[in-house]
Amino acid sequence: QVQLIESGGGLAQAGGSLRLSCAASGGIFNILTMGWYRRAPGKQRDLVATVTPGGSTNYADSVKGRFTISRDNAKNTVYLQMNSLKPEDTTVYFCNAKRGLFPYTEYWGQGTQVTVSS
Repeated sequence: QVQLIESGGGLAQAGGSLRLSCAASGGIFNILTMGWYRRAPGKQRDLVATVTPGGSTNYADSVKGRFTISRDNAKNTVYLQMNSLKPEDTTVYFCNAKRGLFPYTEYWGQGTQVTVSS
């Protein structure tokens, strides 16, 4: 079983930065594809960024050039560095882990609120 604990959310001004962290337990971090998703009120969760065990990354068009996902396998942690924040980035961010190929086993964190003021 994998447990994901997020931290680092909070309040930032437009143009500012925040860094989210997600620590994974379970001893299999190295084989997990890690990702961040976000969900606006009343909407489904949307992909923000993912990073594979080999370090390949993928980003939503809305965050390309502003957000960077990275992983530290020694610390079992994935990060999301968010720069040039915009008010429309305000929502709850969720850490995600996928094990294996489709139909993969999937895990979710509890979510962390990010609020960007204009």
